[in-house]
Amino acid sequence: MDVRSVDLARLIAIVAEEVLAASRQPVTRCACHRVAEDCCPGRLQGVIDAGAARLGLHAAGGAPTGVAGLIDHTLLKPDATRKDIEQLCKEAAEFSFATVCVNPAWVALCHGLLRSTPVGVCSVVGFPLGATTPDVKHFETRRVIFDGAREVDMVINIGALKSGDVRTVERDIEAVTGPCRDCGVISKVIIEAAYLTDEEKVTASTLAKAAGADFVKTSTGFGPGGATVADVALMRRVVGAEMGVKAAGGVKDLEALKAMVAAGATRVGASAGVRIVQQSKGQVPAGGTRAGY
Repeated sequence: MDVRSVDLARLIAIVAEEVLAASRQPVTRCACHRVAEDCCPGRLQGVIDAGAARLGLHAAGGAPTGVAGLIDHTLLKPDATRKDIEQLCKEAAEFSFATVCVNPAWVALCHGLLRSTPVGVCSVVGFPLGATTPDVKHFETRRVIFDGAREVDMVINIGALKSGDVRTVERDIEAVTGPCRDCGVISKVIIEAAYLTDEEKVTASTLAKAAGADFVKTSTGFGPGGATVADVALMRRVVGAEMGVKAAGGVKDLEALKAMVAAGATRVGASAGVRIVQQSKGQVPAGGTRAGY
């Protein structure tokens, strides 16, 4: 049996495990009233206000509050300065974004600046190429958690996936989801969909789910393409309702955010967060968007 057939057997086993696990899930009950149906539809109003035609569960628990609660306010440019990061955090606190998403070097600063606010700190691991080894990603994950990150977006080993090396990709993802789970930190798996066939997108999303990730994410924003409605819809079908789907890269206005949410996204990574929130309130957007995400 060659390597490819071994990996195919492993992938089939993973899919079978996921199907069996799904069949054993109890009926979802509302936490406040303990009834079979969801008796609190108002908790989804934020997503509905964003224009959702289709809803997925929010992996962190509950629904986001308004449009801003859907957004990871993002600045991942390599030339971002301390002043830029401080402005990002100021905007995040003012507009109540879900998180700020920054490179690892800025996590401690952001944690300090946002400590007294509800805004979380998200950081990236193996970014943007995904080509570091699992042990390096594991250490990087532990370091950003130590510095104050409460969400971690990791990039898979894209080359291993395209080589059909499912076991390497599985270990790669688990190197990050493991420490995140141990520390109560949300993990997101970036599959960089623009490099993948639909079959590979399904495989990557299935592996992320099997590894216990909280979200699967479309893109880094540094690849050949960003989030597409088709990719978000495909990823949502694969992971089901219990995982989050994050659309990232190229979401520059309210209409784009609405389209992603309608396709099944529960979080959006955007450098244009302020503009999007202003548009949702009918205000004239101030300034442009940050490049690089």
